[in-house]
Amino acid sequence: MVVQHPVSRPVAETLDLTGTVAASRSVNLVARVSGNLESVDFKDGAFVEEGQRLFVIEPEPYRQQVALNEAALVQAESEYERQLDLIRQNATSKANVEKWLSSRDQARAQVALAKINLGYTEVKAPFSGRIGRRQVDPGNLVGAGGATPLATLEQLMPIYINFSLNERDALQLRDEMRRLGMELKAGVGSAPVLAGLNNESGYPHRGVLDFADNEVSSATGTLSLRAVFPNQDRTLFPGLFARVRIPLGDPKPLLVVPAEALGNDPLGDYVLVVGADGHVARRSVVRGPLTPDGCAIRSGLEASDRVVVQGLLNARPGDAVTVQEAPAQGK
Repeated sequence: MVVQHPVSRPVAETLDLTGTVAASRSVNLVARVSGNLESVDFKDGAFVEEGQRLFVIEPEPYRQQVALNEAALVQAESEYERQLDLIRQNATSKANVEKWLSSRDQARAQVALAKINLGYTEVKAPFSGRIGRRQVDPGNLVGAGGATPLATLEQLMPIYINFSLNERDALQLRDEMRRLGMELKAGVGSAPVLAGLNNESGYPHRGVLDFADNEVSSATGTLSLRAVFPNQDRTLFPGLFARVRIPLGDPKPLLVVPAEALGNDPLGDYVLVVGADGHVARRSVVRGPLTPDGCAIRSGLEASDRVVVQGLLNARPGDAVTVQEAPAQGK
């Protein structure tokens, strides 16, 4: 049976979690006026720029409505000016002047409303992002029975990763921040958060903590958090699962054992150690972050302990065993 002493390494305390990538902004584009859909000016799934025209809904009736209302405004303004001249000559009543003043103002409002509706005939991207597939093809009537969904646009730069802390990790984070003299929410907007996808090694994406909920959910027993990432290369996109790592302070010395030496049972994490009398014993430990040399141990081990690293299946607490020292790890 092969044993090895834990080695001390500078290890940065981290919280390793799992999160879900989500768009930082999402909008369902709809038809706000009725008419035939004349054109779709993008490719499904394309990246579109803010202000880019995406759909055109039969604009000609709305242009004519603007022209009609502008003609009515000209008439109302002209009559109002005529009424002003007449009242100066005591040839009309104040009521008529007020009536045409109201008519003029209503006509102006009708022109403004018609121009707004004309603007709705072009559906433009409110922000840059990736657009989904179109939900209506050109030639179909849209907006007749209400707002017709056209497509969904999601902003990917920046992008969010939502994740949760269980109660134990939330308390650990609070204690670490207190040790550093920080309030619990002081890291929002500045605390670094690292992320990696399942096909990536390590945590190549760097963001900052963007949101922390006010309380632990009584339903799930977790605290909701969110990090924001620049995502300039658009590697991250909504729906992906991501590995999330939160660094907790500067590196400090911790004992490290090979990852294969760790076991887990209903009582928690443990390692098997061989005492001076040659008997195997179970030792409960609190595991820390993974390192290039193995897994850091926060508590439960001493540097002098002989940890079983090979032959675990043949080792049971209380057994007397013959051991062989593994080669010492590099300094």
